[in-house]
Amino acid sequence: MSYKTSIAGIELKHPIFNAAGPLCVSLEELHAIGYSHSSAITTKSMTILPRDGNPEPRYYELPYGSINSMGLPNHGYLKYIEYLPQLRAHGKPLIASVSGLSLADNMEIIRALNDADCDLIELNVSCPNIVGKPQIGYDMEQTDDVLSSVMKVVRKPLGVKLPPYFDFVHYEQIATLLNKHKVRFVSCINSPGNALYIDADRECAVIKPKGGFGGLGGTYIKPIGLANVRKFFELLHHDIDIVGVGGINNGRDVFEYVLAGARAVQLGTIFMHEKHKCFARIVSEFDEVMAKKGYGSIEDVRGKLRGL
Repeated sequence: MSYKTSIAGIELKHPIFNAAGPLCVSLEELHAIGYSHSSAITTKSMTILPRDGNPEPRYYELPYGSINSMGLPNHGYLKYIEYLPQLRAHGKPLIASVSGLSLADNMEIIRALNDADCDLIELNVSCPNIVGKPQIGYDMEQTDDVLSSVMKVVRKPLGVKLPPYFDFVHYEQIATLLNKHKVRFVSCINSPGNALYIDADRECAVIKPKGGFGGLGGTYIKPIGLANVRKFFELLHHDIDIVGVGGINNGRDVFEYVLAGARAVQLGTIFMHEKHKCFARIVSEFDEVMAKKGYGSIEDVRGKLRGL
């Protein structure tokens, strides 16, 4: 059985697809996602100009996840606009991830994407790995300014990729802004930034950029991701859809995110580790969990987490 869902009115055959980040930079990588069982194709977060990203090594697998400081390596927005029509052949929704290095950059890219062959735009306000660039999503005034400007020009359904929040006051502040500006969806969470993993044998960090500090991913962050999804489900207007991200390794993890309030989920670290086969496996496992529990649709489950 296929458990259909939707994001901002765009239908997905099932709720599981790729996060912007792993294995989605080149046209070849994007086609590979199209051929996989991912329900959508999300591009790498695009900037105005192509970027090589941070120096290597910049990604390292950990016992229960990963640490990275990629630095937004991508081909630049004009190249992704060229790629999009070619990706349409896969018959899947296309999500353009945007991470301009300034408000002017974001405005230019979003204006161009209005006329490009994508279905959704995901504005990344939460990249933790750009040296000298703070995360917009932790500055409420700046977030308000960015959304005020962007929502005046965007003509396609726009979502926001959020950093992890930890304090109830911050949840309430950002939710107020998201409700005010009527974004169509949120993706939460991006990697918690500036984690540090040490190789005791070598007595050194495991990635090169920023002295070894990087974004944490994988199983380590699932409880944080679930908390963010749940709190935003409680605070956001219910016409703002939620995409859960963080530590999803199997179908039971997907079920937990849906129970917390997500309509769909994105795979990051497990996709990097297991490559494209992870989509079919996790979809099958999620279907088994739903069938075993007797649920017929995503909406039978979504947001129905019970307290004690």
